Amino acid sequence: MATVKDLLSEFNKLTKPEQDAFTRMLASRGTKVANINDLVTKERFANGYICPLCGSIHVVRNGKRKDRTQRYLCRDCGKSFVATINSITSGTRKDLDTWTKYINCMMNGISVRKAAHACGIHRNTAFAWRHKILDALQNMAASVSLDGIIEADETFFNLSYKGNHKKSKSFTIPRTAHKRGNDTHIRGISYEKVCVPCAVDRNGHSISKIANLGRVSAKDLHTVYDGRFDAKSTLCTDKMNSYVRFANKNKINLVQLKGGKAKKGIYSVQHINAYHGELKRFIYGFKGVSTKYLNNYLIWHNFINYAKEAVDEKENILLNFVLSTQSMDRFRTMSARSPVPLIT
Repeated sequence: MATVKDLLSEFNKLTKPEQDAFTRMLASRGTKVANINDLVTKERFANGYICPLCGSIHVVRNGKRKDRTQRYLCRDCGKSFVATINSITSGTRKDLDTWTKYINCMMNGISVRKAAHACGIHRNTAFAWRHKILDALQNMAASVSLDGIIEADETFFNLSYKGNHKKSKSFTIPRTAHKRGNDTHIRGISYEKVCVPCAVDRNGHSISKIANLGRVSAKDLHTVYDGRFDAKSTLCTDKMNSYVRFANKNKINLVQLKGGKAKKGIYSVQHINAYHGELKRFIYGFKGVSTKYLNNYLIWHNFINYAKEAVDEKENILLNFVLSTQSMDRFRTMSARSPVPLIT
């Protein structure tokens, strides 16, 4: 039988990423919390009480509500609050089991209506929960950086104004509606196409985000990628000149492959090509994604289909981090988002 010393010896043989993954896995199998308030309290106050309104650490307990929920008082800003304030779960009337079921639905890429039926909630609630969770995941994804051999290329989606705009007082569709975002009147790359630069490394990390309409420029690449590639990495792309200017300015080693060739020694664009194929299949499953929500679907795909963590670990990340992270978004503000959320 292995002793604790033997286990520690084996643990020390693991690489740093493997040690981190093992530690997170053990944490996810710890004591289960009883409800949403307990979960958010455990996550938000793991390192001591912090006011979610002003960031002060001068926080004390301040009695309980009628439902026995603990209240807190910030000595600096004078505000009273509960642990779930300004979180995705703030004001929710659903229990932790319902949220857990919903997160499981998201991990399986299930549609809004099917998720709503599985969790016993309204489809509008399921839609709002989806984008609250993905908005929070955006904050986590913004810190992702790539290293080693990085493959990059852009892909395109039809510009889509999908949604009910008949009652809108602030937006009028600038063209006739297209069926499910599939039909465009201009062939090839045009301003009817949303350009999405994508980059992946060989460690399961990925970046994808809307950049512009039409062809990508070096300026668009800088906006999406600057500060997110390790200086010692090697960038593999096709022969587009925009990548040459981008690599030169960031002083990154660049390997470009001729059209029709996917590999050159250890360098290739096979991973990014496979990534694009999987991304297209994922987006197609939703029968048309509105451009104003496309960035969220890109992050969703990166998280469930490309990241290398185990499924139970990903569910744990969504349940513990995302549900307790800071979020001020409300359903009414989601529909008011810009129809074309281009980076500026």
